[in-house]
Amino acid sequence: MRRLSLVLAGIVALSAAPASAQTVAITGGRVVIGDGSAPIDGGTVVIRDGRVVAAGRNVAVPAGATMVDATGKWVTPGIVAGFSRVGLVEVDAVSGTNDVRANNTPFNAAIDVAPAINSQTTAIQVSRAAGITRAVVAPGTSRSIFAGQGAIIDMGGDMEPITRPRAFQFIELGETGARDAGGSRPAAHVLLRNALREARDLRPGAARAGSGANNPLIQSDVRRSEDVLLTRFDAAALVPVLQGSQLLLVHVESANDILQTLALRQEFPNLRIVLVGATEGWRVADRIAAARVPVIANALNDLPATFEQLAATQSNVGRMRAAGVEVALGMINDDESRQVRVLTQYAGNLVGIGQVPGHTGLSWDEAFASISARPAAAMGLDGEIGSLRPGRRADVVLWDGDPLELASGVEAVWIDGVQQDLTNRQTRLRDRYRQPQEGALPHAYNPR
Repeated sequence: MRRLSLVLAGIVALSAAPASAQTVAITGGRVVIGDGSAPIDGGTVVIRDGRVVAAGRNVAVPAGATMVDATGKWVTPGIVAGFSRVGLVEVDAVSGTNDVRANNTPFNAAIDVAPAINSQTTAIQVSRAAGITRAVVAPGTSRSIFAGQGAIIDMGGDMEPITRPRAFQFIELGETGARDAGGSRPAAHVLLRNALREARDLRPGAARAGSGANNPLIQSDVRRSEDVLLTRFDAAALVPVLQGSQLLLVHVESANDILQTLALRQEFPNLRIVLVGATEGWRVADRIAAARVPVIANALNDLPATFEQLAATQSNVGRMRAAGVEVALGMINDDESRQVRVLTQYAGNLVGIGQVPGHTGLSWDEAFASISARPAAAMGLDGEIGSLRPGRRADVVLWDGDPLELASGVEAVWIDGVQQDLTNRQTRLRDRYRQPQEGALPHAYNPR
């Protein structure tokens, strides 16, 4: 009880102080750096001006720092959701609240999700309370293999959620890509190669091009051939992908489609590919590792739900990691708009799978890295987020127990060094009905 009082006292003090400029020392906890290294008992984390100053054992506490006693608790970097659509949806069936895909637009690759991210959606609030501090957010496809440009966001309660806009281009190959391209995988590959060539031909010396609204390649005086399929905006949006200055996230599931995707670099050597899904990745893990292409995988795909997932196994992530593939966990086609909060559970499952004879899972340290440092690295942001190494953004979570155990809960979250409000619709409902009064009817919904 005394430890809890000290923690609460520290939290109250934090709430009353100017948030980002303060120095905070979280002491005495089991510190998880998040990069695959072992937890450190009795460690200290110091954050100042929104950044991690130090984390580990024998860390000096600066004079005047606000103290948070974490004795008996765990301190980790914030969870990074490797693939999601959080912030783009409130209710799937209500079109006005769903910005995942545009079924009737003439544009595809040029679409940018950043303006649509709503930091006040219910899913962001719930995810934040579960220790999620950043997320990779991708649009969805409709009538093209190109979904558009995704963003990296934070889960803070303010109105500035974008960490990196236009961080990647997301495309569908495999069965979904075949459908979007007209009915076959070959059609999808022809469409992709044609699009990249149109981007390459848009202007000689396109290396100066960017991908924003001021991109000179979208100006009307830039001449194009009449033999083109893409709009000017879409072609210009693919130039950074072609140059390698923007990541290309490709959703594929089967081993064959994975190899076809890796082969794209034979014609377009600058592509920086990240595989998404990769249910059959274990079958070609050595090829993926040799290509040094990271994977954002679902943790537990173990059913032959589709033709491209016939070799699904819960050992997929473990086997890929054992082969040297950099694997992060995401939520592709797994209620990616709302349930990123279960990523800690999925990571815990992978630890458990490793204890089953004949199966391959992850060590605890690797499992946690798959939801912290690995997704950050896949996005090229491991120097900013995903671990408690000095200089990283101060995304920190205080847990009352092992974060990969279902029974553990979150006591406090800092994002960019700012302590976050953890109340959300679920906690308000819990509090509303915890002690119902006899004879009192529920009052009408009253949004805050």
